[in-house]
Amino acid sequence: MLSQIIRYFQLNSQQYWGYVGQHLTLSLSVLLIALIISLPLGYLGSRHPKVALICSSFSQILRIIPSLGLLFLLIPLMGTGIIPAEIALIILAIPPILINTILGFNEVASVYQEVGTALGMNESQLLWQVKVPLALPYILNGIKLSLIEIVASATLATYIGAGGLGTLIFTGLGLYDMADVVIGGGSVTLLSLLIMVGFDLLIGRLQKRAPVID
Repeated sequence: MLSQIIRYFQLNSQQYWGYVGQHLTLSLSVLLIALIISLPLGYLGSRHPKVALICSSFSQILRIIPSLGLLFLLIPLMGTGIIPAEIALIILAIPPILINTILGFNEVASVYQEVGTALGMNESQLLWQVKVPLALPYILNGIKLSLIEIVASATLATYIGAGGLGTLIFTGLGLYDMADVVIGGGSVTLLSLLIMVGFDLLIGRLQKRAPVID
């Protein structure tokens, strides 16, 4: 199998990087839209318990929907292609960011807000100079979980014509070519690991810089 994998890269390296590019483009565009939706809702939820309850309930409902099932549900409504794949992935990407954003802002100690107010900060300054920096590790953890979910689930989006590394996996399964399956699955696994390690390092740095309350 190793010789088959080497041969694939020798003959199809341009095709492989094309699949990687499709996968990353789909994943990052989905993440961006999920952030635009989730971050404002999360902040709003941190300020209003009723909104937080609605967001939490909505997120729990979304989490129980299987990725593949959601993709297939959209086919009768929107057909196949990039758009239904993006919608399905956005729905899957929202819960981790939303819940962790609410948690992050709720975990900001009131003493920091009181100090900021005493220094003459207005609400906008408190948000960007106090609340966001302190909530950022939680928010980044939500983004990490969301992006890993997107990268993994984007392989299934190949079923409805979204392209990406899933093409290698399902082509390999169809042709009983395990080299393609290993290349596609291994690449998705490696991307997920890189995302996890990168975000964990960044979160660790931010937490070390965070002030400590005695």
